[in-house]
Amino acid sequence: MPDTIPAVLRAAAERFGDHPAYVEDGVATSFADLLDRVRAVAQGYVALGLRPGDRVCLWAPNSVAWVVAGLAVSYAGGVLVPVNSRYTAHEVVDLVERTDARLVVVEDGFLGRSQIGDLEAAGDLTDVRAVLDLRAIDALDPGGITVADVDATAAAVRPGDVADVLFTSGTTGRSKGAMSAHRQTVGVARAWGELGGVTHEDRYLAVNPFFHSFGYKVGIVTGLVTGATLHPMATFDVERTMALVESERISVLPGAPTIYQSLLNAPGRTDRDLSSLRLAVTGAAVIPVVLVERMRQPAPEGLGIDQVVTAFGMTEAVVVTMCREGDPADLVASTCGRAIPGMETRIDAPHGEAGELLVRGEYVMLGYLDDEAATAEAIDADGWLHTGDVGTLDEAGNLRITDRLKDMYICGGFNVYPAEVEQTLSRLDGVADVAVVGVRDERMGEVGAAYVVRAAGPAGEALTADDVTAYCKERLANFKVPRRVEFLDALPRNLSGKVLKTQLRSE
Repeated sequence: MPDTIPAVLRAAAERFGDHPAYVEDGVATSFADLLDRVRAVAQGYVALGLRPGDRVCLWAPNSVAWVVAGLAVSYAGGVLVPVNSRYTAHEVVDLVERTDARLVVVEDGFLGRSQIGDLEAAGDLTDVRAVLDLRAIDALDPGGITVADVDATAAAVRPGDVADVLFTSGTTGRSKGAMSAHRQTVGVARAWGELGGVTHEDRYLAVNPFFHSFGYKVGIVTGLVTGATLHPMATFDVERTMALVESERISVLPGAPTIYQSLLNAPGRTDRDLSSLRLAVTGAAVIPVVLVERMRQPAPEGLGIDQVVTAFGMTEAVVVTMCREGDPADLVASTCGRAIPGMETRIDAPHGEAGELLVRGEYVMLGYLDDEAATAEAIDADGWLHTGDVGTLDEAGNLRITDRLKDMYICGGFNVYPAEVEQTLSRLDGVADVAVVGVRDERMGEVGAAYVVRAAGPAGEALTADDVTAYCKERLANFKVPRRVEFLDALPRNLSGKVLKTQLRSE
């Protein structure tokens, strides 16, 4: 069984041939065509100086071009570094510098921005061999590099080689790059597809962003190992989603709970035929039982999805637990399911009590990029990854997440680390002190609330909530921007000086 991304791609082309791998704007790309395009782009990368082990940052929204550009990195023996499409240029430059990226691929003009110009203005890119516009990715000059050359490079990729580095933030606000080997990226994609019963007959709407493990590993790579046809969506739009489900007979729709809430509440939903949906996999937040029930309930009251399951994973271990087909609604809504094959779970507390969740197994990351200390802190000598999440396990092994050790909240399916937002706001003129917490939100799950203490003087006196949000929007991805800003005379702190965030959340 192939266990590198290039080998999986070649096997998919041989097995599924003219079957559509992707459909975008009504245009189909077969598995055979996908391999041809990936080879051609890999030739261009190598001609630009990319060598096995070199890293490539990819900063763009979901598209077939993203898939081609990303898979070509692996085919050329490189290491893919997907970058959040909503990041600012300053955030991207930081990742480019820290990964020593040789190439940067961007979709210039996404959301009306000038990504290439912004990158050049935000930092020194002299060590980058080229900044490439994704829209011209198929036009790269092979420069004398042949298909046979890149085929040989692809064949030389080993299962234990690093395939990708996905960045996640820590409680200090400093992001960390989780490294995964090819065998892990392929293995977890295959396991997820098998548990979901995904086959070449499925049509998979890829709403989850490709820069995230949910979109990349259990989206793109799962498509390769199962033969499912993916329909990429650059930004979620409820009307377009319903139209695609109806016209393309979409059968698989994974995503954050907000996606299903939006569909259920959408005007005109009952006029749409969404009966083709059979599998929904969600996670990243506590799921109300009523949501699962309505997702399963037949139209017009619900979405009529036969198989609705929840799962738990993280960048450091993409899929750890997952519910199974036939699990009751209350179990799906209140737990994250049981450990998947190849993974173990343990609670660091006496039996029956809540404690930190520890996980171990085939899909735990290799470690953090250039950070041995953080790796040693996260993964103990026995191989257990300390997740920072607090939970319980029932007799059947079903996991319930009850709290977080890490000061993190989830906004629309994306992890937000308050320390990063706080560090950004501490540089705003007029801010003397600030604390950010996650608060419940019906649509997004959780959103940020910033509690600000104004500095003495004119700058502090003039500071408004709009100033705070505008400052964040210039420097942070949109999902990190606090939705609520409140001013306090002082932050509540304990005797050791730690901010009492529990008290702020109850405000």
